[in-house]
Amino acid sequence: MSSAEREQYAAAVHSLVHSQTLHSSESLCKLLRYLADHALQNPGTPVKEYQIATEVFARAADFDSHLDSTVRVQAGRLRVKLAEYYASEGAQDPVIVELPRGSYSLTLHPRPVLPKPEIKQSATTPSRARQVLRNWSVAVLVLSALLAAGVAALVGTWENRARNKPLAGSQAHSAPVAFRTFWRGFLSGPEEPWVIFSNAAFVGRPETGMRYRQPSDSSGLILDHYTGVGEVIAVHELDRVFHLLNRDLRVKRGSLFSLDDAKKNNLIFVGSPAENLTLLDLPVNHEFVFRRITSGARKGELAIFNVHPSTGESELFNASPSNVPLSDDYAVIALVPGLDPSQAALILAGTTTIGTQAAVEFVCQEDSVLKLLARLRVPPRGDLKPFEAVLHVKVARGVPVETELVAVRSETP
Repeated sequence: MSSAEREQYAAAVHSLVHSQTLHSSESLCKLLRYLADHALQNPGTPVKEYQIATEVFARAADFDSHLDSTVRVQAGRLRVKLAEYYASEGAQDPVIVELPRGSYSLTLHPRPVLPKPEIKQSATTPSRARQVLRNWSVAVLVLSALLAAGVAALVGTWENRARNKPLAGSQAHSAPVAFRTFWRGFLSGPEEPWVIFSNAAFVGRPETGMRYRQPSDSSGLILDHYTGVGEVIAVHELDRVFHLLNRDLRVKRGSLFSLDDAKKNNLIFVGSPAENLTLLDLPVNHEFVFRRITSGARKGELAIFNVHPSTGESELFNASPSNVPLSDDYAVIALVPGLDPSQAALILAGTTTIGTQAAVEFVCQEDSVLKLLARLRVPPRGDLKPFEAVLHVKVARGVPVETELVAVRSETP
């Protein structure tokens, strides 16, 4: 392979990894990069399922493909995403990347150039032209009648679907088992779950400068209608997953949420207590808690304190210093009982808005939910007990690109 071809193929993979189609699929991007590197460095050499399992998905050395289908599932997802990309935003790409069925060897080849169809000219007599015109007229009338009938049938089908819409949760079987296991507690009950996203209180004006409101700010206009980009993406991700589960959500910003809303409802909090002040009045997690650092060079910065650190665990999880670009963040995922013990509250919060986004994406992607359920030792279709977990988030250009579970606490059955 020439150097020019290598550069062309590398550019094709780069476009895929940074496309909208694969934007939120961290594990698929990691798999794609690995297979592309193997194809470029070892052309013609097949890659084994065991290699992918241990080197890409960090499976143990005793990995058994008969018991763990992760590689096959992820490869299937990647094939679907590749087809989706080249049918939409990559329709004009000069190079096509494919993962043939029955193989883990990535293929890269130039897009074939289809020849333009030749238009043949033929002489047609006036009588022949009139006959052709009559035939076309009849055909158009028949097709118009068929089209009208088809539209009527579709309208009837849509009306029937609207009249016979199933009850919430009755079609949740279409969602992955991991989602149904993790979110089961939020699918029951007469009311849809509340999603409460943080919106901190600011003072000042956007055009002259704003800052967080302090307790000493007893007067002045308070602005409480701003939130972070991570919270916006988070609400979108939650809506996507609950659509798969055939369940609606109710969304409200934290400053408008009340304790009356919390009664008899399942709750999903998006954002840390530093901004989601509603959490201060509700049952919260107790193992990994958000606090301000009280001394040292990073005094005043928000961090996650490990109340009962296990052997080898950090006592403090904090993001990159505030005076440098954000490259590391930490987030908490915690399932705790609600005000009513029959209800549940899920806390998804980072020390920054990017960490919050990563926490929500972690519980909205099948592969990461499977990792969390495995750490909690919850079998498929098992019961999820209260737990708390800490995520380490790698950030690049304001986007969470890699997330890792670093600490987990679960309720002993």
